[in-house]
Amino acid sequence: MTDQTARTPSSSERVLIFDTTLRDGEQCPGATMTLEEKLAVAEMLDAMGVDVIEAGFPIASNGDFEAVAEIARRSKSAVIAGLARAIPADIARAGEAVRFARRGRIHTFVSTSPIHLAHQMRKTEDEVLEIVLKTVAQARDLVEDVEWSAMDATRTPIDYLCRCVEAAIRVGATTINLPDTVGYATPEEYRAMFRAVRERVPNSDKAVFSVHCHNDLGLAVANSLAGIEGGARQIECTINGIGERAGNAALEEIVMAIKTRGDVLPYETGIDTTQLVRASKLVAGATHFPVQYNKAIVGRNAFAHESGIHQDGMLKNQTTYEIMTPESVGVHKTSLVMGKHSGRAAFRSKLDDMGYRLSDNQFQDAFERFKALADRKKHVYDEDIEALVDENLATAHDRIRLVSLTVVAGTRGPQRATMKLAIEDRVVTEEVDGNGPVDAVFNAIQALVPHEASLELYDVHAVTGGSDAQAEVSVRLRQDDRIVTARGADPDTLVASAKAYLAALNKLMAGASRLHAQHAAAE
Repeated sequence: MTDQTARTPSSSERVLIFDTTLRDGEQCPGATMTLEEKLAVAEMLDAMGVDVIEAGFPIASNGDFEAVAEIARRSKSAVIAGLARAIPADIARAGEAVRFARRGRIHTFVSTSPIHLAHQMRKTEDEVLEIVLKTVAQARDLVEDVEWSAMDATRTPIDYLCRCVEAAIRVGATTINLPDTVGYATPEEYRAMFRAVRERVPNSDKAVFSVHCHNDLGLAVANSLAGIEGGARQIECTINGIGERAGNAALEEIVMAIKTRGDVLPYETGIDTTQLVRASKLVAGATHFPVQYNKAIVGRNAFAHESGIHQDGMLKNQTTYEIMTPESVGVHKTSLVMGKHSGRAAFRSKLDDMGYRLSDNQFQDAFERFKALADRKKHVYDEDIEALVDENLATAHDRIRLVSLTVVAGTRGPQRATMKLAIEDRVVTEEVDGNGPVDAVFNAIQALVPHEASLELYDVHAVTGGSDAQAEVSVRLRQDDRIVTARGADPDTLVASAKAYLAALNKLMAGASRLHAQHAAAE
């Protein structure tokens, strides 16, 4: 046959997406889903344009049968496939399950490699060939759409593989799947295998060829794309790449590779890519398999930039460091994650987005505080920046500032705080005991700045999640008929407590100074 890979982008060919999240994906240890979860995932796959949904393995259990049957009943567009071993009972059960679908498919498979025939099948090549003929014919009697897979195709001698493929097509297979079952192949080998089979099998033009790649060597997506270049026109994959062992080829990576690199991959799919992130989250939640942060396309960091150089480039032109838009996969916008590598441009942009307009001096002070905070915690969130800037603005004209604080605490006691404050143009230090670390901190402030105010509120909460989250402390002080409230934030709860208390004291002092000035003017 003629090679079909030499195409131009203007002659893009349709590639079918066969999703096996609910079958191969669920076989991943620990990824079992409930019926309700399977129905939700199937509905999502159908809505986003998946061509074939492999809904399960009907013979495996009554629950699996019911899931396939119910998904078949509810399917609106996708072909619904049920998997079956090359065993008559399996094929009959699969046919019974998919008969409710508008378009049903039986997907049957048998091993073809020497190692599988010798140790798993314990049969000869001729015996397996006879099994192919009988079981594919049985499936075709039940449904018009039959897929046959040569398990461990990439370790099968090409001559025998061609014999099996020719036989399967002759008795009714409409799709031929040549899987890299153990993730053994390299892209060039996989591409060459498809070209060879399609050229040597006389009736190969009567079936759609399919790829199914596992990720044992991290080559599943690359191999899948190579198989398409070799003439396959169906890709079997899973959301988030879940599956046996190291998983399957990831649907989102394949679809976006085709969409992004049409210049070298002149194909198209029917997938609505704006639903990819939503599908990823749905499957992650249903299987309780979290998506790694640096996972391509759908990972938390896929459209995140922390390096100052990268952030600067992104602010100038998004295409400097992103080859696809976050909106194209369903992400609202690029996230400039703030951290110790972030530069001034990214920090100023973040402040602008948050509605802050700072003078040059205020910005410089806030940036220095941000850098100090970023050195102490892994991720600086918007809430952290808000707390930092609000505190910075609120304390810009404070007469009293915290210079340092050391607290000794534990079960034995007494707890002791050593505090150094800058009070206008002088620095003072005091060491004081207390009934607990917070009491010691407040006693130290009382010793350094004698006052008559009483503490009416002390409230602590985390600004963000995580063990390194900033604590935000609110303090309310009353002195005579005046009440003031102030906040302080810091990864160290005791430091945040000291900042909040001092901020409240500064407010009291500022108010007292204003009153004194008003009285003096009146006199």
